[in-house]
Amino acid sequence: MPSDEQQVIPSVWTRPRGRREQPALSRKHIVAEAVRLLDAEGIEALSMRKLGTRLDAGATSLYRHVASKDELIELVVDEVYGELDEPDGEFGPHWRDATTRRAHGVRAMILQHPWIASVLGEVGVAYLGPNLMRLTDRMIATFQTAGFPLAESDHAVRALFAYVTGTAISEAAWLTMLARSGQTEQEWTERLWPAAEEAAQAYPRLREGYAEQRGKDPKAIRDQNFAYGLDRFLDGLEVRLGRVGPDSV
Repeated sequence: MPSDEQQVIPSVWTRPRGRREQPALSRKHIVAEAVRLLDAEGIEALSMRKLGTRLDAGATSLYRHVASKDELIELVVDEVYGELDEPDGEFGPHWRDATTRRAHGVRAMILQHPWIASVLGEVGVAYLGPNLMRLTDRMIATFQTAGFPLAESDHAVRALFAYVTGTAISEAAWLTMLARSGQTEQEWTERLWPAAEEAAQAYPRLREGYAEQRGKDPKAIRDQNFAYGLDRFLDGLEVRLGRVGPDSV
């Protein structure tokens, strides 16, 4: 028998299901309602008791399908990854086009479900979820088909996720703060500009940058910033591909 230290880390994805789920209250139904609750009220509102009330079921009934709130978080995270559209074709179009589409898709998903910003680092083994594993596998396949070795394809996918999720989580936190304030992004930005410009008086480059951006749509600026960073990331991979591509592997 393995020692306690050697015990396999538990995961909702590998835990055997209990008895056959009843149609009236399935895991799928529970997860879908949890996503609706999170979208409407945020992560602070999520509890098994509140979710049970929304489902007209007791918390005990939920625990027959989901062992804990931690498991529920893993399930809802993978559920929203399942919303992403895949590029057409076996591995999509040109690797750069497919990667760009996926990156924008992940960002849009995070911004649509901003509560995810507070749980991505606390969801244990959520990366074992079938939707995220499917996406990751296809992304690795895209880089492999382009000419990257398997190990480097894996590194590229991890780096891409780090950029996309890091940027989008910061945006989601910002948008969540705005929602709580009751102000639009444009309203908040217009109120902030006088203080920002005054604070930047001693910093000529920042002052010039602020002046250039004043009056522009803040969402458009965020979109441009994300696209710029993604393009430069892919530029680097394209240069790297020239060194490790099919002709040099």
